[in-house]
Amino acid sequence: MDNTLKEILENPQFVEGVAWTRRTVKANEVLVKQGDIGKTLFVVESGILRVTGHVELGEHKNIQPGFCDLETGSVFGETCLHASSVRMATVLAATDSVVVEINGARLSIFLDAHPILGYLFYKQVFQSFVTRLDIANQRVEHLMAWGLKVHDIDRYLQ
Repeated sequence: MDNTLKEILENPQFVEGVAWTRRTVKANEVLVKQGDIGKTLFVVESGILRVTGHVELGEHKNIQPGFCDLETGSVFGETCLHASSVRMATVLAATDSVVVEINGARLSIFLDAHPILGYLFYKQVFQSFVTRLDIANQRVEHLMAWGLKVHDIDRYLQ
């Protein structure tokens, strides 16, 4: 966990049990389910969590592709920072893990009252989004290239 988040969690005005809780998650346990409404964000304290989606392939056929693994220090569920939000993916424990679950509304109020910590926190969230977007763009490019190769696109380009 980075210093900014550690400082927030250790602040006596951001009370454990009210603003945040520490949770133990067993391997294969679902922590967040895609489509559910969430009000909290999470920080991985230890262990590995897996982010998956859900794709319908047809009648009674679907897959749950893995998007990424989250390790110690990873923050996820940031869309719930200011308001309840639909969960965009399922997150389950790949190993026994410990997470900190933070009430988004309480964190938002705390950050408004502590603008320097708020700036540092939002800066880190922004950097995380940029990194995730870059990785997603690379994956889309690779999938497009794979699809073009599979469908022998060269014969159409001549």
